[in-house]
Amino acid sequence: MRIRPETNIDGAAIRAVNEAAFGTSLEADIIEALRGKSSELISLVADSDDVVVGHILFSRVTLAGYPQLRLMGLGPMAVAPQQQRNGVGSALVREGLARCRQLTIQAVVVLGHPEYYPRFGFVPARRYALRSEYQVPDDVFMIVELERGALDGVSGLIRYDQAFAAV
Repeated sequence: MRIRPETNIDGAAIRAVNEAAFGTSLEADIIEALRGKSSELISLVADSDDVVVGHILFSRVTLAGYPQLRLMGLGPMAVAPQQQRNGVGSALVREGLARCRQLTIQAVVVLGHPEYYPRFGFVPARRYALRSEYQVPDDVFMIVELERGALDGVSGLIRYDQAFAAV
């Protein structure tokens, strides 16, 4: 298996992986909506023998009152059901965070499973006095600081792209 950037020919496979993993087209629709915008994205696929078995997307998020911060949101992330629990998701997250660091992204947020994401350094965002624009439990809205001290003295509301409003 290899992790690589999404290419123009991966769209249908990414849609299929997301629909299979989530049992709905909502996440695939979000990905397509984000892809159609000029916003900064990191879109990676896990490829096994030229078959896409996983996908992860990072898109810009903002912190109200702090436009200078370079923040990304992780998600959606999907792994084909037959490939789950084989390290595909972990490989996608690790490579995605590495690419965020290369682009000097200062922190990444995720709405996700509180048992899964801490292994990558994510902590509840409330530790930084940050909250999601969505009504979610505190333990599922997490953040990882990629640049030490980037979140010192900031607080407030994290906003996602409008494409996420459909979820």
